[in-house]
Amino acid sequence: MSEPILRVADLSVSYGRQRVLHGVTLDVEPGETVGIIGETGSGKSTLARAVLGLVPASAGSLRVDGSDVTRFSKRQWRAFRRRGVVQYVFQDPLRSLDPDLTIADSLIEPLLVRGVARAEAVARAEELLGRVRLDPDLLGRLPGAISGGQRQRVAVARALITDPALVILDEPVSALDAANRVLVLEILRELDAALLFISHDLGSVAGIADRVAVIYRGELVEDRPTRELITAPAHAYTRLLVSSVPTLRSATSDRAARDELRALLSA
Repeated sequence: MSEPILRVADLSVSYGRQRVLHGVTLDVEPGETVGIIGETGSGKSTLARAVLGLVPASAGSLRVDGSDVTRFSKRQWRAFRRRGVVQYVFQDPLRSLDPDLTIADSLIEPLLVRGVARAEAVARAEELLGRVRLDPDLLGRLPGAISGGQRQRVAVARALITDPALVILDEPVSALDAANRVLVLEILRELDAALLFISHDLGSVAGIADRVAVIYRGELVEDRPTRELITAPAHAYTRLLVSSVPTLRSATSDRAARDELRALLSA
C-alpha cells in the first residue's frame, strides 16, 4: 500500500504557554477526503497551519507526501511549498487573490515561478476554469469585478494549478449562499487530489467527506467513516453536532445530547 499523503502522529501545538492541540494523530490517503469538524477555537485551523509549516509542532511529527516536514527550516519550507505539493483554500478568497492582479495572472503565477512558459500556463488556467465551471472570459477581470461564489471557484482553480497531492480547505463554503455552497461542494467532490476539509458545519462536511475527524478542546475525539460517525456517534460532542443538523438527526434527542455535553464540560 502507498504511504498516506498526510501523516500526523501525536501532534501537539502550543502558542506560548497555551497548548492548542494535544496528541493529534491522523492519516489522509491519496485521493481521500477527510473532514475536520470542531467549534471555533477547537484547534482545527491550527492543525492546518501546522501542516503548512506556519506554526511549529511542540511535539509529535508531520509527514507530507513522504517527506518529514516536522523540523523543516524556513528555507526548506520555501522550497517545499514551491513544489506545489500542498495547496490551501481560504474562507475568504480575497485573502489569496491579489486584488490588483487579473484572474489570469493570479492563476498562472505559481506556474511561472516554476519556470512554465506563459502560453502553457494560460492554457492550464483556461482548463481549470472549465473544471470549476467558470467561463474563460473571466481571465481578464480583477477579483473585485466578479461575485463571491466565482471568486471562491477561482481560488479552488488556483489551488489546483500545480496539480497538488493535498488541498487544505479552511471553511471554504461558509461565506457563500446556498446555491454557491452546493456548487462548490459538487466541484470539490469531483477532484482527484486528497482533501482536508475543515469546517464547523457537519452538514457540509458530511456531503463530501469519506471520513470525519472531530476535534474537541484540542484533542481528536473521533475519526471514522462519515456514515458510521453520523449514524452512531461515540463522543458527546459529536452526538450534539449530529443532533443539531436536522437532516442528520440520529436517535439521540437534542436535549439528551446537550445534557451529556454539559455533564462532560462540568467534569
